[in-house]
Amino acid sequence: MNSNSFVLKGDFCYSRDPRHLETVRDSFLVSVDGVSAGIYQILPEPYWGLPVEDWSGRLIIPGLTDLHVHAPQYAFRGLGMDLELLDWLEAHVFPEEAKYRDLDYAGKAYGIFAGDLKRGATTRACIFATAHTEATELLMDLLEETGLETLVGRVNMDRNCPDFIRESGARSSAKETVRWLEETSGKYRRTRPILTPRFIPSCTDELMERLAEIQREYHLPVQSHLSENGGEGAWVQELCPDSRFYGDAYDAFGLFGGGAKTIMAHCVLSCDEEIALMKERGVYIAHCPQSNTNLSSGVAPVRRYLDEGLNIGLGSDVAGGSSLSILRAVADAVQCSKLRWRLLDQTLAPLTVAEAFWLGTVGGGSFFGKVGSFAPGYELDAVVLDDSHLKTPLELSVGDRLERAVYLTEERDVAAKYVKGQKIF
Repeated sequence: MNSNSFVLKGDFCYSRDPRHLETVRDSFLVSVDGVSAGIYQILPEPYWGLPVEDWSGRLIIPGLTDLHVHAPQYAFRGLGMDLELLDWLEAHVFPEEAKYRDLDYAGKAYGIFAGDLKRGATTRACIFATAHTEATELLMDLLEETGLETLVGRVNMDRNCPDFIRESGARSSAKETVRWLEETSGKYRRTRPILTPRFIPSCTDELMERLAEIQREYHLPVQSHLSENGGEGAWVQELCPDSRFYGDAYDAFGLFGGGAKTIMAHCVLSCDEEIALMKERGVYIAHCPQSNTNLSSGVAPVRRYLDEGLNIGLGSDVAGGSSLSILRAVADAVQCSKLRWRLLDQTLAPLTVAEAFWLGTVGGGSFFGKVGSFAPGYELDAVVLDDSHLKTPLELSVGDRLERAVYLTEERDVAAKYVKGQKIF
C-alpha cells in the first residue's frame, strides 16, 4: 500500500443511486491505493494499521465534477449578465479571450482561476481554454500543480467571430491542435486534452472534418455546445441546411458520441430526435442552470433526461455562470426545475436535492470513470465541509446537513480535499 491508503473519520453522505442518499454518522471511510474500500461504523481489523485522519463532526461528501467551464472567462465573471448569448459573446467573451495571446496576462488570469478551483469543492473538471496554443499549455501546467483531475481543450474556431480571435483557417487550426497535442503528450499525470470545437457556428465544415480525423488518430474525448439558445439554433440551421437538428450537424462529422466520448453543454432546446440520438450515442449533457438563467436561454428538461437514462451532470459554465461552485449548481438545478414545472410543463416534476446532488457527483463524475461515490471500487475523491458555523437549535440528520450545505456552503467551508486518494490541501 502507498500514501493513498488511509482512513477518514467523520459524517458521510453520498448517492446510492440517482434518487437516494446514503448517510452515516461517525464512521470510517477506507482508501486503499486511492480507491474506496467502503464505509464502516467499526473499522475492520485489516485496516487498523492505516493512518486515520479524524474529521469527527464534519460532513464528508464525494468530490464534485464540473462538466463545463471556460477558464479564460473567469476574469469577467458577473459582467454582462443583462445580455443574451450571441450578444454577450461579441461584447465580452471574444474581446477577453483575445487577451490570452499575451502569456503574462494569461499566467495572471489562469493562476487566479486554478487557485480558486483548487480551493472549492470541485475535484474534476472539463475546461475550455482559448485558441492560443501557448496559453492553453500554460493553463495545463497550472492545473497540474493543483492536484485536480482535469480535461483541458484548446478551442477551435475559424469563422463567425471577430478577426482578432478567428483562426486563419481550417488547416491552420488543425495544425495548431496537433502541435498542442504533441507538445503536451506524456507531460502530465492529472491533466489531459479534450478536443474542443467551440460550437458549430464558429467551425467550418472543413475544420470539423479535420478535427474528426484528429479525434480518431488521438482517441480524444470531445466537448462543445448544443441547443443552448433559440437564436443559436436558428443560426445552425442556416449554416447547415442539410442537418435535421443541431446535434445532427456534429454527428455528420462523427463528433457526437459513439466512438468519440462527448460532452455537450446546455441542451436547453433539444428536440425529440436530438434527445434520442444523444441517448443512443451515450452523449453526456452538461446542465448549466445558472448560465442558462443569466443569458436568458431557458431551462433544460433535466427531469426528462434523468428519467430516460441519459448521461447528465452539472456545469458551472463560468462566465455565463458567475460561480465555480457545483454545490451552487446543485441548488440552481433544483430551483430552475421548479420554475420549469410551474411555468412550462407540469408533466416534468422538479428535481429533488438528492437527484441534483447525484448529477454533481456520480452523474458528471462518470465521464472520468468510476468517480463520484464512496461505494467500494470508486476512485477516492472526497471533500470535507466544516458546517459548524451554520448555527441552529435543530437536531439535524446528515442528510439535512447536506441539504443546508447545498444552499449555504461557501469556499471557506471546504476544510480538506482529496483527489484519487491524494490530499491536495
